[in-house]
Amino acid sequence: MNRLGKLYFRYGTMGSAKTALLLTTAYNFEERGLSYVCLKPVIDTREGDSVIRSRIGIERACTWIYHDSDLYAMARNMCDSQGTVIEWFLVDEAQFLTAEQVDQLARVVDEFGCNVVCYGLRTDFKSRLFEGSRRLFEIADTIDEIKSTCTCGRKTIVNARIDSHGDFVEEGAQVEIGGDDRYIAVCRKCWRERRISQSRRNVLPFPDL
Repeated sequence: MNRLGKLYFRYGTMGSAKTALLLTTAYNFEERGLSYVCLKPVIDTREGDSVIRSRIGIERACTWIYHDSDLYAMARNMCDSQGTVIEWFLVDEAQFLTAEQVDQLARVVDEFGCNVVCYGLRTDFKSRLFEGSRRLFEIADTIDEIKSTCTCGRKTIVNARIDSHGDFVEEGAQVEIGGDDRYIAVCRKCWRERRISQSRRNVLPFPDL
């Protein structure tokens, strides 16, 4: 009988403990003797070579995913000579995957019966979907939101990028790696109102005639 795996997407804003949840899951699998592999796109190199580290200090070695990595081929190569497959693949920062790589993960699920759990952001600092996240929303079997709270008490939705003065940044490349010094998670209402406030503050008054 073939095993039935699933493709999961667990998303949340920055600071919602996505990585901590991944690492806790890996620990639980290890305790139960389940086979698993941790993966992470190489674009996030803040924690050094092949390491996933949570903000709360826990970490675990991982396999890097490059922009041109074939994740189906990678999973197939991880099978041993007897055809045993990895039971769980845990992917951090899944928003940085390409749409093609998400499709490759879906093929791993469908053909090998593995479970693939992707953790990542939904949108960028402009509230636009990342490529990998968009594809996961389109084809994942199970989608779960990891919720966190804005300072006003509402649910965070936007990963706002900030400058050295704490003002929201409106323009720039979609991908810019950073921590609390560059990003703050806020609700939609606070994001809108703060941008309006900044816009009004930056309007220069008419000169005296």
